[in-house]
Amino acid sequence: MERGDLELGELLAAAEAAPPGESVDVVARDLQKRFGAERVSFLFADLIGRRLVRLAAPGDDGTDHAEPIALHGSVYDGVLRGQRQHVEPDGQDGLRVVTPVTNRGDCIGLLEVTLQSADDTALRQVRDAAHALAYIIVTDRRFTDLYHLGRRTTETSLAAEIQHQLLPSAPCCEADQFTLAAGLVPADDIGGDTYDYSLDRDTLHLSITDAMGHDTDSALLATLLIGALRRARRGGCDAVKQAEQAHQALLRHNCGLATGQLLCVDLDTGVCELVNAGHPWPLRLRDGAVEEIPLAVNLPFGVAAPIPYRAQELRLRPKDRLILLTDGMQDRGASAVDLVALVHETRALHPREVVRRLTGAVLDACRGNLTDDATVLVLDWHGNRRRPSPGTTGSRPAARMATDDRATRQT
Repeated sequence: MERGDLELGELLAAAEAAPPGESVDVVARDLQKRFGAERVSFLFADLIGRRLVRLAAPGDDGTDHAEPIALHGSVYDGVLRGQRQHVEPDGQDGLRVVTPVTNRGDCIGLLEVTLQSADDTALRQVRDAAHALAYIIVTDRRFTDLYHLGRRTTETSLAAEIQHQLLPSAPCCEADQFTLAAGLVPADDIGGDTYDYSLDRDTLHLSITDAMGHDTDSALLATLLIGALRRARRGGCDAVKQAEQAHQALLRHNCGLATGQLLCVDLDTGVCELVNAGHPWPLRLRDGAVEEIPLAVNLPFGVAAPIPYRAQELRLRPKDRLILLTDGMQDRGASAVDLVALVHETRALHPREVVRRLTGAVLDACRGNLTDDATVLVLDWHGNRRRPSPGTTGSRPAARMATDDRATRQT
């Protein structure tokens, strides 16, 4: 292999032949072979997003070494935020190269390499290797707990374990029509929050939910709720039918109550069908102004009452930012955070960074001790860039139109 020629097929074949926990080692050997790279390691953020954990390639003793590093204000922080490669002298006549490892907008981590020298071709090939590593890790973490274990810088309770397994494996996703990011900061006594998303050919499905109670009771209730929602969604149900099936599941098993918002966004038009089951209203940033969207409110899931769930309609415009949140972002100590002002202040940032700023501000306001989970999901709507929407979005079935005049006028 000539210097600078990335043999992607060879790299992927080597990764597949190696044990799933040795992705970093495979990439390290590839970079050593082509560039004489030294001290190759992979770094990723912990579950809270405030510290990095370094996962080095196995040492001479054959063991992996995990090293926590403060993220704020570091070089790594700048690379994660800007998603650009950083190069600087390492103090020993070499170059320290830090490169983002990202897949579809999901910042999986960072690749850090020391090179004796590097031209533009070498740096580009390190970026290519980092991109390949992203795909390798996404595949390999299905088969090993190594990447899950490394992200835990504190002991995890049973309730927290259940809760984290309910979340999507990637907290961020980028597509032609949108960018979304989400984050959950758990309370000391887990409060039952979850978020979820799925992308079909023509629809983006979103949900944010809050199961009542704490600890394993709320985690188990959230498990039933998310299972019912995913089953309905994967069965082709719209937002109303998803809500109905989740509601019936909680009633049948007499598990408790949960609030939530379910959204189905048409990727071609930006028309969003929404069900609000007793959940806090979302925020919207449009044309530089932040406002709360006053939705009609259905009863929470699990409340025994003969009132059907009804859909409302939001119409997203290009450059809109929609912020979904749970009451843990507003209650008690968190109420000291001016969310509207902070959303406006962060209007130019990527949704990943907005999530970090919002959850970080709430965590700081509560001095690190949340009494309820704090969860936020940020959706940036770009519109159909390949086929711009006309002035009208077309008609929608009556069952999917808004049922609250006030909500329809203001959204």
